[in-house]
Amino acid sequence: MRRLVIRPGGIGDVIVSLPALELLAGPGDEIWVPSRMAPLIRFGPQIRAISATGLDLLSIVDPPPKVLADLRGFDSIVSWYGTNRPEFGDTVAALGLPFTFLPALPAEGATLHATDFYLHQVRAIAPGDSDGIPRIATPRTGPGNFAVIHPFSGSPRKNWPLENFRALAEQLEPHMPVHWCAGDDDPPLPNAVRIPDLHDLACWFAKARLYIGNDSGVTHLAAAVGIPVFAFFGPTDPDVWAPRGPNVRIGRWR
Repeated sequence: MRRLVIRPGGIGDVIVSLPALELLAGPGDEIWVPSRMAPLIRFGPQIRAISATGLDLLSIVDPPPKVLADLRGFDSIVSWYGTNRPEFGDTVAALGLPFTFLPALPAEGATLHATDFYLHQVRAIAPGDSDGIPRIATPRTGPGNFAVIHPFSGSPRKNWPLENFRALAEQLEPHMPVHWCAGDDDPPLPNAVRIPDLHDLACWFAKARLYIGNDSGVTHLAAAVGIPVFAFFGPTDPDVWAPRGPNVRIGRWR
């Protein structure tokens, strides 16, 4: 049986789903993800960017023959894409495509960690063992003697104040160099390292002695590499959304 797995979402969404994706997709299967996330999938199946498949056009125009042919090549399609779009569900049902839709987010007030939430979903489809820790393989050259601070996130309300990060950096600098990190969509930050390719960024993190950041996709990326991570959580629940790993520590602020 040939399976397609479709996983939209941001950096953190994809990373907390990695153990579930590994259970679902084996050799010969495919995973479709946002183009920026594609470098993070380092196991088994073929990876394609959702934007390159024509999937976004499926319920907007007459179905493109190429995307229909691609989708009909699978015996099973497990999708977090289109879960909250009834018109998309109606389209794929009318076309007879073998979609199984999964809830994209834990329910409000849920206490189950997001990684376990996604694993629970897929074990009904593809039973298997997992320790529930997302991992991204990188070349390891041994920890370097520097810290990385990424003081942003996808929402300003989740950001520990920048002046607090600066004060923390001053305390670290007598012991190790501190490198600031920012993404293309983050506010200006003088001398910040900006590495657009997420796997290249993960490889750089793998050389660090310590990473410090907010509740963000980039913090999940650092944790998935396996380096020591300290993550600051404000309004979101770390019991559900904290990065996972043996070297992760969480700080709360209000």
